[in-house]
Amino acid sequence: MSNIIDISGLNKEYSGKKVVDGLNLCVSQGELFGFLGPNGAGKTTTIRILTTLTKPTSGKVLINGIDVARDPASVKSEFGVVQQHLSLNRDLTIAENLELHARLHHISRSERRKRIAELLDYVELSDHADYLIDSVSGGMKRRAMIARALIHRPKLLFLDEPTVGLDAQTRRRVWDLIRRMNSEGTTVFLTTHYIEEAEALCQRVGVLHHGKLIALGSPLELRQRLGMVAVELQEKENGTTYRYFPDRSSAARFIQSLPNTERVIMRESNLEDVFIELTGQKVIGD
Repeated sequence: MSNIIDISGLNKEYSGKKVVDGLNLCVSQGELFGFLGPNGAGKTTTIRILTTLTKPTSGKVLINGIDVARDPASVKSEFGVVQQHLSLNRDLTIAENLELHARLHHISRSERRKRIAELLDYVELSDHADYLIDSVSGGMKRRAMIARALIHRPKLLFLDEPTVGLDAQTRRRVWDLIRRMNSEGTTVFLTTHYIEEAEALCQRVGVLHHGKLIALGSPLELRQRLGMVAVELQEKENGTTYRYFPDRSSAARFIQSLPNTERVIMRESNLEDVFIELTGQKVIGD
């Protein structure tokens, strides 16, 4: 399968400080890829470079074979972007926001009407098409932003914290929409600080730390490298410490060898364990 994103030797410096440091990364067509990292890791800068908003200091980025730095006008037709913060026009209705975006992409009048109707149905907003943006819920706003990003039928969709601020039920609804888009052929590049979101959605994840890619693989592969079973040792004086083992029998033998401990918990490891062990910190939203 060919790559829709091909990043080689990517660097970005601000005032002599490397924010992105020698990044090499490929994302295949049709993949649902998660891009993780603590606050300040360089995720936002990387996405700004990928979406033509920031020029790299050095290195090369190709999207569907098009050089992002050399041909930014052409590459914009290849992707859509759903930003973390609300970027819809609040003076317009949901349908009018889609209409405006379709005109910016020079879509013909007849095609605009058809495409807007399709997308409103797709994201289940047909009954709210004529509602002003500020009169609908956060989940509806997010779905409207996804519909807007899909208006020109991009092959690649960048989702920057797509469920931030949403309640659990609404998040699950957006997850279903993301899975559906991906199953129908759209490549999704997702950033999130909800680790369980990446674990639930992504086929592969990359972990960025201090501008460097420090881990890459499926959530299962990364857990296997760490250990599939976690043991939590909870003590009053030292707090909680964690140990990881390949299987439950290894973990059980370790527990049996312990002296008296306040509390011991054995459980399956998860992607958050991997993240914290790699970076030494939890994910914090930007």
